[in-house]
Amino acid sequence: MLKGILFDMDGVLVDSEEYIFEATKLMFAEHGVTVKKENAMHFVGMGENKYISGIGEQNGFIVDIERDKARTYQIYEKITNGKLNALPGVIDFINLCNSKGLLMAVASSADNVKVSINLNEIGLSPDLFQAIVTGEDVENKKPFPDIYIKAATLLNLKTEECLVIEDAVSGIKAGKTAGAKCLALTTSFNSEQLFEADWICENLAHVPNEAMEW
Repeated sequence: MLKGILFDMDGVLVDSEEYIFEATKLMFAEHGVTVKKENAMHFVGMGENKYISGIGEQNGFIVDIERDKARTYQIYEKITNGKLNALPGVIDFINLCNSKGLLMAVASSADNVKVSINLNEIGLSPDLFQAIVTGEDVENKKPFPDIYIKAATLLNLKTEECLVIEDAVSGIKAGKTAGAKCLALTTSFNSEQLFEADWICENLAHVPNEAMEW
């Protein structure tokens, strides 16, 4: 029986992928490295450590992850100021979950600073969620299942009682490995790439009824 919703953040609650890519690209440009979009897609959903270091490795650049991540977040906060919006259906879906008495958690591979920036920018109070788990709270980020196991545990639920909502291939793999059912949104990848999910839809405005009734 469905008792909890575990939300990924980027591509589920907010469409921030283009901004984190732009911030990362600008950070690398400061080091004389030119980054292309295709360099980044493989690392979407894996957290900024893997995102930045993976892009650096592809371009033959040795990343100082703490320095370069901090600079990326500085740029990110500046370029997203006043520009981020909740994705279609987010507010109504959260209200629906509340009306059904479902517990909710955010489970994002991003660092806490990015989660805080994003929620603040789209006007979602952290108090709407019974738990928030970030990439800093687990040793192994997606596609490992750790973050969803921890989120379910904080809600005092079994992962089998939770619906993971994701937009990334790595996140769907994490959710399924954790033992949860998964709803994939096609905001970052197409339906063929997200084939492991139990249900697939465009965004939270088009969630199939069966994903909420089991």
